[in-house]
Amino acid sequence: MASPNISFDQIPSSIRKPGKYFEFNTKLAVRTLPGNRQETLIVAQKLAAGSQAAGVAVEVFGDDEAAEYFGEGSIAHLMVRAALVANPYLALSVIAMDDAVGSAAATGTITLAGTATSTGVLTVWIAGMRTELAIASGDTAADVAAAMEAKLDALGDLPVTASVAGAVITPTARNKGTLGNGIAVTATSTAAGITATTVAMSGGSVDPDIATPLAAVFAGGHDVIISSLNDSTSLTALRTHLDNVSGPLEQRGAIGVCAHVGTLAQATTLAGTINMGRISEILVPACANPSFAVAASYGAVVAGEEDPARPLDDLPLTGILAPPLEDRMSRTEQESSLYNGVTPTEVGPGEKVQIVRAITTYTLNPQSIPDISLLDLTTIRTLDYVRKACRERISLRFPREKLSSRTPDKVRGEIIDVLYKLEELEIVENVTENLPGVICERDSQDPNRLNCKIPVDVVNGLHVFAGRIDLLL
Repeated sequence: MASPNISFDQIPSSIRKPGKYFEFNTKLAVRTLPGNRQETLIVAQKLAAGSQAAGVAVEVFGDDEAAEYFGEGSIAHLMVRAALVANPYLALSVIAMDDAVGSAAATGTITLAGTATSTGVLTVWIAGMRTELAIASGDTAADVAAAMEAKLDALGDLPVTASVAGAVITPTARNKGTLGNGIAVTATSTAAGITATTVAMSGGSVDPDIATPLAAVFAGGHDVIISSLNDSTSLTALRTHLDNVSGPLEQRGAIGVCAHVGTLAQATTLAGTINMGRISEILVPACANPSFAVAASYGAVVAGEEDPARPLDDLPLTGILAPPLEDRMSRTEQESSLYNGVTPTEVGPGEKVQIVRAITTYTLNPQSIPDISLLDLTTIRTLDYVRKACRERISLRFPREKLSSRTPDKVRGEIIDVLYKLEELEIVENVTENLPGVICERDSQDPNRLNCKIPVDVVNGLHVFAGRIDLLL
């Protein structure tokens, strides 16, 4: 008797012509887990000079390409640069936004005064980029201002343009909107007789709607979405997008990242308005780099770790400048940050800005009760990967499958195999102990549906080690 377990997709059972017929079955070929390459998307503003149309995602492979696509010195260009410095092998796409209609550009001032009585150097820092100008004895403030303005305007990759009137240099953000208000501007003079005074950038208003570009990439399948904007309205739109694409129907699990360079109080207030297990906000207080560059660096580092369960503790944000000593987060501030949904940073050896512990903004459940279930960013990334592994295995093994009384056991066997392989990679644990909880059963209402319950004990990160040293005399 022919085995009832052998079925054919291409050889019909009605053949009568004698012969030896063989078909190829690839459903059993893949026995490993799927790869976990992280596709990253930056959402940021472009300049009118950029060749890439707004609202259309494009893959980007280098700094020069980003400058051409989005305009040199644009927010999108500088975010690509920061991301590729942090992770040169990033699989990166960008969807650009035009400045909002009716928006205003931020401006600041650098005011010079006096006449140089010695040689020296005027140093101007804008968005973490340094420009130096030699000062000769006898130079007037107006002379120095005009020369520095010319140097600044020659730097097309600055996020500002510069103009001069007398001894006052006025930087103006290239992109309009509130992000320009966060561009740090400082100036110092070592020439005796010349002083430099700065007024912080301000006046930038009205940001573009991030929901529009996110809708355009709804089916894009990006794993990490880096938002240039870090206001509550924009991050709420990002939260809605992540909820929709990552849910059980769409199943394109993604996380979002943003950054803050203000105070801990500002960062925790923002995190409280989002409260989502798929959004991570990193804080680098008083950083000279703008928040959008920090976000790009952080997102690139997250995407660089393909093992979803491996912690990101102590990984550096390459290219991000360390804050002044007096503004660095204390241990108490780091603990407060971790209890309030903000990823803290610290400065490690070599003045490198490092991630302390990557967490999400989720701190409270719907009943406003403290909930640590999605505290670590690794948790949701691990769940996304487990779902991906199970889904792909079922899709590979059971295409066009009939649902009979034998089907639940076959499906359960494949799920268990996936779980054991995940355990081998230390992504999940205690599989054997949880096997009774793996249940596959036919639906009681839909005769064409199979339901499955899969208990997943995710591997946690080793974040805290405590030891007691006993003194013996």
